[in-house]
Amino acid sequence: MFGIAACLVLAVPATPPARATPPAHAHSVATRIEAIAATGCDAIASRVDALPGKAPVLLRSYDNRRGRGVPDLPSLRSAAFTYDNALAVIALLACNRRPQAERIGEALRLAATRDTRLRDAYRAGVVAGDRPLPNGWWDAGRKRWVDAARQYAGAYQDGSSCGNVAWAALALLALHDATGEARWRDAAVRLANWVVGHALDTRGAGGFSGGVESFLLAPRKAAWKSTEHNIDLAALFGWLDRIDAPGGDWRAQAQRARAFVAAQWDAASGHFWMGTTADGATPLRTPSALDVQLWAQLLPDAPKPWRRALAWVERMNAVQGGFDFTDDRDGLWTEGTAQAALVYRRVGDGARAEPLFASIARQASPGGFLYATPAPRITAVYSWYRHQPCLAATAWAVLAALDRNPYLPDRTVSTRPQ
Repeated sequence: MFGIAACLVLAVPATPPARATPPAHAHSVATRIEAIAATGCDAIASRVDALPGKAPVLLRSYDNRRGRGVPDLPSLRSAAFTYDNALAVIALLACNRRPQAERIGEALRLAATRDTRLRDAYRAGVVAGDRPLPNGWWDAGRKRWVDAARQYAGAYQDGSSCGNVAWAALALLALHDATGEARWRDAAVRLANWVVGHALDTRGAGGFSGGVESFLLAPRKAAWKSTEHNIDLAALFGWLDRIDAPGGDWRAQAQRARAFVAAQWDAASGHFWMGTTADGATPLRTPSALDVQLWAQLLPDAPKPWRRALAWVERMNAVQGGFDFTDDRDGLWTEGTAQAALVYRRVGDGARAEPLFASIARQASPGGFLYATPAPRITAVYSWYRHQPCLAATAWAVLAALDRNPYLPDRTVSTRPQ
């Protein structure tokens, strides 16, 4: 680009040419993307600011179907999912909203360092004690408090999924990168060591198992393996290795996670298996999980053949306006559509991202968050995404609009000493 500019200077016409005007379409697309970023940043930051003071906070993951306010489902009324809040930290940093990011990050740090293990969800709101509280809700009919972990409707929340642990650690590392403060890195190291101690697995292609399942307060090791979890862990361990973090052989752990991911690549079809069954070796060949195909592209130095997975999801997961989580294609998944927009931008195919941003913009709710899906509900793995405003969808939309890869440091905000 500089070379072209220099050549043009050598032949300056007598009358300066009119400045080139960007096509109207390009301007409208850029405006839409900027609006998604600004609206999403404001929506997440305002939720933090609505909790007065500077104390640590966790954000409720869902609003109700009407677009704002507490969800109708009891197990979601105060549920702050760890993954969602980790995404919010990274998105807020990309938005240049560091004070709000640090309030959520401090709650995650307390959970990482003061709890016996990082849970998949906690109670939303201000953290008043030395760590976040387990989620629960008031049962007005029975006039008593109900702990989520004691009910089937909320039992998942007491587990410790390795993917969620990895995302919390990635958020802490993003804060370390932005501030240079060792407390964030050290908490991420603690989480990484928990994964190594509890999920390192030698069966089949190795890698790491699912973590801890906890149903009705009966924790047990999750023997299955997730390709998505191992992608997250490869990113986490790789980041720790690049910054020479103390406490472990992070390069070796990154190689273990990445080797498992590579083993799940099916060259014949051009996509990744979702993971394994409980034997740790037999591939789960169905369904086609969108996030697995997309997140692999965000890993540093992802092999170019893996990009064939984009053609796979275009055949198997595409729906009108975007993508579904699975290949049953029963509706648009906003979060995954934002992930696809980000991946297209990162691989240099912005044209494919443009219509996805149009779909994303249409999911705005009255409360500012994006609806998880415009459909009444769509199929996820062993669950559903419902027509409710969702923190994770909003955060991914911000990351896509700002072209921010959450698996890598954001050098536009980094102040960490070199």
